Amino acid sequence: MFGLTFDKLLVIGVLAVFLLGPERLPGYASKLAQLVRTLRDMANGAKDRMRDEMGPEFDDVEWQKLDPRQYDPRRIIRDALLDPPSGGSSTKPVSAAMASSAAAAVAAGLPGGPASPAVVPLAVGENAPYDSEAT
Repeated sequence: MFGLTFDKLLVIGVLAVFLLGPERLPGYASKLAQLVRTLRDMANGAKDRMRDEMGPEFDDVEWQKLDPRQYDPRRIIRDALLDPPSGGSSTKPVSAAMASSAAAAVAAGLPGGPASPAVVPLAVGENAPYDSEAT
């Protein structure tokens, strides 16, 4: 929860008691409770609206897969390389050897693309290449 532990929340509560004082603290506590209720109602309303608009497909969606905390680029690349191509494409099928070497390269963290071109140093007095449309 945003790195807030019970100890930190306790310190924030003690500071609030000292800074706000006993007269204003109940008012601010009720405002905080009202804010939390409003946010919870907004989240439930959005969820209900999604359920209404998507219909029965809402329950079929794998929400865990869409969680950005589950994002792993190596897994995505491995899955893309190992999945069979969809019909109608003109690509060649991936051989088992190519798929295993690609999966090994992804697992090792190696790039699977072609090697980068060799760097050629500029001659003395030569201007560096400049692309006016790129900047």
